[in-house]
Amino acid sequence: MANNIVILGAGTAGTIMSNHLRKALNSDWTITIIDQRKVHHYQPGYLFVPFDVYTPEEIVKPIEKFIPKGIDLVIGGVDRIRTDVNQVTMTDGTTYPYTVLVIATGTDIAPEEIEGLEGPYWRKDIFDFYTLEGAVALRDKLKTWEGGKLIVNFAEMPLKCPVAPLEFTFLAEAFFTEKGMRDKVDISYVTPMSGAFTRPKANEKLNYLLEQKNIRVVPDFNLMQVDGENKTIIDYEGKEETYDLLVTIPTNKGSDLMERSGIGDELNYVPTHKGTLQSKVKENIFVLGDATNLPTSKAGSVAHFEGEIALENILHFVRNEPLRDGYDGHANCFVETGYGKALMIDFNYSHEPVEGTYPLPGIGPLTRLKESRMNHMGKLAFKWIYWNLLITGKHIPFVTNEMNEAGKHFETNETI
Repeated sequence: MANNIVILGAGTAGTIMSNHLRKALNSDWTITIIDQRKVHHYQPGYLFVPFDVYTPEEIVKPIEKFIPKGIDLVIGGVDRIRTDVNQVTMTDGTTYPYTVLVIATGTDIAPEEIEGLEGPYWRKDIFDFYTLEGAVALRDKLKTWEGGKLIVNFAEMPLKCPVAPLEFTFLAEAFFTEKGMRDKVDISYVTPMSGAFTRPKANEKLNYLLEQKNIRVVPDFNLMQVDGENKTIIDYEGKEETYDLLVTIPTNKGSDLMERSGIGDELNYVPTHKGTLQSKVKENIFVLGDATNLPTSKAGSVAHFEGEIALENILHFVRNEPLRDGYDGHANCFVETGYGKALMIDFNYSHEPVEGTYPLPGIGPLTRLKESRMNHMGKLAFKWIYWNLLITGKHIPFVTNEMNEAGKHFETNETI
């Protein structure tokens, strides 16, 4: 019987796994990676495009540059996953049988889920920055916008990189200040959450920064409808907020391939064991990155931390060995706060973000939950790390996939 691994998705998680698996498995294994696109996007860079920090050319590169030799790269659409016969069927009818399937199809915005969002004002007065097209359109708008009411909003959780809307808010405040027009802009951060972040300590710190920067916070606002003609957003309780410029992150959903294949939840995320990364759909399917339904951030760092655990457990699976419950929900990310500063948050399933140093206990040079220029430099340096180390499956010095508790003042939280 042939040994075939099929990876669906050549984004961050899929590319990481292609590199890990090719190094770990001998030539008896055929590895195929499938994606619809020919280019790979550095998605954290979308945040900086509206402010002209990055150009589109800096954050888009050919996929084939990062797929190792010995991997079959297929560009095309997938019609469905046939879990009953262990087969992937393409839209052109081609089929790919698999011994193990790796799902890394990510998540994307679904503006059609919000009434009125995709009307005639989409990308005229209403923008996203979670796509390259949206970020570029917003960049062009900000160049000529003369001020008024700016609302930054996201529709609901979960969403990719949950701190990104907050980062955009901070960067916009700094952008308008540096342009000498901050007094002409009223900024509101409108969120479905009860505060700026999901975890108490980080929420306290971030709410303080928002208040300090004179940014109004509107909590518990669950976006139902956008009235583009009257420049109003409306929530499910009938509350309304008016705007002149709306930057909103619509509902995020997994690939509709999961719906067609009958293996996703209501948002098309794949039910996944949170420690082993094995799917709950079928034991020869593993899921990682944004495609999972795990209670952790949908972020590049998570895909990186999951990668080694997923590799280990795929190898255990093909050898008929017990899987290891090794992924602890570890996630970390930089939060840009404007003016060349950022803070860092680091957490897992059982611990909320805390103060401390990273990656070396007591040394750093990065600081958790404290603004610093070094954190900002770390955020910018991550682009080089991403292209040269992370997605090619190389080790990042001093960074471990499990949270290191040394030198930190943790309080054990309830498991999410």
